[in-house]
Amino acid sequence: MPGFKFIERFKSTQVHALNSPDNSTGSTNGFAIGNKLNNHKRIKFIGLKSSKNNSLSLAQTQLPFGLPTTDLIEPTIDPNLKPIHYVEALAHVYQRLETCLETDKSSVRIEQYAYLRGLGDAKLLRRCLRSARQYATDVHSKVVLSAWLRFERREDELVGVASMDCSGFVLECPVAALASGYEPNSVYDNCKCCEGCSKPIEAQIVVENECLSSEEEVEEEEEEEENKDFAFCIGDEEIYFNRYKIAALSSPFKAMLYGEFIESRRDKIDFSQGGISVKGMRAVETYSRTRRVDLFCPGIVLELLSFANRFCCEEMKSTCDAHLASLLVDIEDALILIEYGLEERANLLVASCLQVLLRELPSSLYNPKVLKIFCGPEARERLVNVGHASFLLYYFLSQVAMEENMISHTTVMLFKRLEECATEQWQRMLALHQLGCVMLERKEYQDAQCYFEAAAEVGHFYSLAGLARTKYRQGQQFSAYKLMHSLISEHEPTGWMYQERSLYNLGREKILDLDTATELDPTLSFPYKYRAVAKVEERQISAAIAEINRIIGFRLSADCLELRAWFFLALEDYESALRDILALLTLEPNYMMFHDRVNGDHIVDLLSHRVQQWSPADCWMQLYDRWSSVDDIGSLAAIHQMLVHDPGKSFLRFRQSLLLLRLNCQKAAMRCLRLAKNHSRSEHERLIYEGWILYDTGHRVEALSRAEKSILIERSFEAFFLKAYILADTSVDPECSTYVIQLLEEALKCPSDGLRKGQALNNLGSIYVDCGKLDLAANCYINALDIKHTRAHQGLARVYYLKNQRKAAYDEMTKLIEKAHNSASAYEKRSEYCERETAMDDLKMATQLDPLRTYPYRYRAAVLMDDQKEAEAVEELSKALAFKPDLQMLHLRAAFYESMGDLTSAIQDSAAALCLDPNHMDTLDLYNRARDRTNHPQK
Repeated sequence: MPGFKFIERFKSTQVHALNSPDNSTGSTNGFAIGNKLNNHKRIKFIGLKSSKNNSLSLAQTQLPFGLPTTDLIEPTIDPNLKPIHYVEALAHVYQRLETCLETDKSSVRIEQYAYLRGLGDAKLLRRCLRSARQYATDVHSKVVLSAWLRFERREDELVGVASMDCSGFVLECPVAALASGYEPNSVYDNCKCCEGCSKPIEAQIVVENECLSSEEEVEEEEEEEENKDFAFCIGDEEIYFNRYKIAALSSPFKAMLYGEFIESRRDKIDFSQGGISVKGMRAVETYSRTRRVDLFCPGIVLELLSFANRFCCEEMKSTCDAHLASLLVDIEDALILIEYGLEERANLLVASCLQVLLRELPSSLYNPKVLKIFCGPEARERLVNVGHASFLLYYFLSQVAMEENMISHTTVMLFKRLEECATEQWQRMLALHQLGCVMLERKEYQDAQCYFEAAAEVGHFYSLAGLARTKYRQGQQFSAYKLMHSLISEHEPTGWMYQERSLYNLGREKILDLDTATELDPTLSFPYKYRAVAKVEERQISAAIAEINRIIGFRLSADCLELRAWFFLALEDYESALRDILALLTLEPNYMMFHDRVNGDHIVDLLSHRVQQWSPADCWMQLYDRWSSVDDIGSLAAIHQMLVHDPGKSFLRFRQSLLLLRLNCQKAAMRCLRLAKNHSRSEHERLIYEGWILYDTGHRVEALSRAEKSILIERSFEAFFLKAYILADTSVDPECSTYVIQLLEEALKCPSDGLRKGQALNNLGSIYVDCGKLDLAANCYINALDIKHTRAHQGLARVYYLKNQRKAAYDEMTKLIEKAHNSASAYEKRSEYCERETAMDDLKMATQLDPLRTYPYRYRAAVLMDDQKEAEAVEELSKALAFKPDLQMLHLRAAFYESMGDLTSAIQDSAAALCLDPNHMDTLDLYNRARDRTNHPQK
């Protein structure tokens, strides 16, 4: 950096807190956002310098709380594991899975989950949890993992579903979780609950331990009475026993009654100090004969449990433990019985109580009695004594707490327990790093610094970013810069390193670091946000919107939508601002805007006075227009408006879920599906949404069953469509394709709107293409285009291409590019219908619009490989893999390495790919082949 003194750059800087209320506006005391909008008062932008060339009249701009400034925005520290060499870490996990014992596979799957969590792929994470539960052998792990799977499905949000209800699958069944043993083949099995074979045992409360008996039982009881040959005395009461049967309960009783003790020669033994009531002792006598405890009320069974513990009656203890565990129905029972279980070290009872508490998450975290069990002064020690304190338990609890409230005292306590339970290196890295993240958010910088330093010492180098941030927050900007600069110098640079260093840099060097961060990792949102806000400070509002559009175009997030809405407000483009806020609220319904000061719904109410109100018919017209122009964000906003008119319309929630899935917002999509189910007004409709939920969570057979049941009740478009969709996705059998065609034709005969019929026609055309019926496929696509299903251009282009009409195919895709609001996929597809040079231009554009699309990288790499430019081909894939670990790209790079003779790298890449999908046969073959060549080079 010639021409300036490095240290001088840091002498006069001021550290600004993230979202600091003091810096967000010049005057906020007594501020009423409603007055600002409704009374049309004028506010001045903050952070804007005066300029004669300013085209925007700042004096006439209305904007609640001003605009954000570059001083007030920061990227968050990712709380997940983030290894510098991500591919190497994934390969290591897969190789551990290959070589570990069967009993260790469950814990390695959780390690895999921890590394993959940062990718944000809900289906991938669910598969990890399912595999961990599949290989779990002990009751504790089964209980935690089955509750975790239930939590990931968010069944607590479904109306009419209780926490202890069974979903029908072994891996999530609360009853199956309490059975010890190893059942690796049960991953997709239905449990006995759904077959009606297993019913909860109800305790029979028996007064004075007497019950109705048949004549045969009475005769047996009279015979037993004759065989009673001694009595235990409690006070004035005498309870008679058969000496042999009571001696058989435990070794201490055998020694007492048949050994050298004086009691062995007595007919009456004083048991007043035995710590059991007369009723309890009579129950002991009954148990000694019947080996049953279900004849007694829970209070008596608890006495028997305590008695069994004191006198080493292991069989009795086990029976009482299992029986009490079967009685639990709600959280109140669990909170009472868990204290007895912990005191008496009744493992199964504690497991059952824990299961109830865990399946009530997240609401149970707000119960102080529950928190005492997990976080009290002696909580961990008490749970350890019964084998129920584990890293797995606290990992689950801490993640739930962090989602609910990252800075709460509860979250801190749970993370500290997590750290205490951490034994392996990855566990230590995770616990310490996440504790650092929590403390950083709580502004407890000294503690955060200690935790980040400890995590880095264990081997988590990304924690150095957290360490630098704590130094920065404490005014040590130069120290933070040096730390990140040394990290970049010592390791292969990544996007997040330059992003972090940019915070501590100044002037042009800051922008250069942000540009480098985007080049290395275009998925990082902060550089786009910073550049956009910087343009606003230079009064380039339109340029700021164009900058933030770059990331919104391929990665939708609430914070970026909020920022764009802020910019539109600055331009007084209220309609566009309202669109973005409505889409934002679809992603996060309770989102707080303007530095967490105002609820998004309130802004919507205020903006509604500034834009033309839509009637329900207008909403439908708007939705058709946006849908046909492939404007998914505008479509979300239109549906949100429609739900204002009729919030109970479940099919609108369903439409939301389809759009959100298209935008890769899986979590929000599933929430909308659950809301659709909750608002269903008929049984056949509810079955359809249940089917989609099951399908999206990997239970295709059950999803198909729901579709068939719905069709039996009422023949509807959505039921036929669901069944056809599932079958088309699960089978490649030509006969199945014929059946799918019939189902889609039946769907099209049923009433529905043009949007859904366009989708059905598009799907039907795809099936016809797969079957070689190109003319029928073309008719389907043309009919879909007639009802404004614009995406059908892509299918029609494919038909033209298969008919050797390449120019027509190219032109068809050009029409889609011209119409589509987001055309990255269209550019990618059009590249298949043109010459290499033109194709490369299209793929370059596709990558600019959506760097997450992997086909362009693979195509360019294959071209380079064909031209024998091996190093360039590997580099093309490597730069994409640095920010998107993808199965296909890993497989291709592994194949390149194999052809180049670099078998070590080929093995590593294929192992990393198999960590993402262990059933990918081409990669599995490559992996085994490379290993075989490594082990037997002479071959």
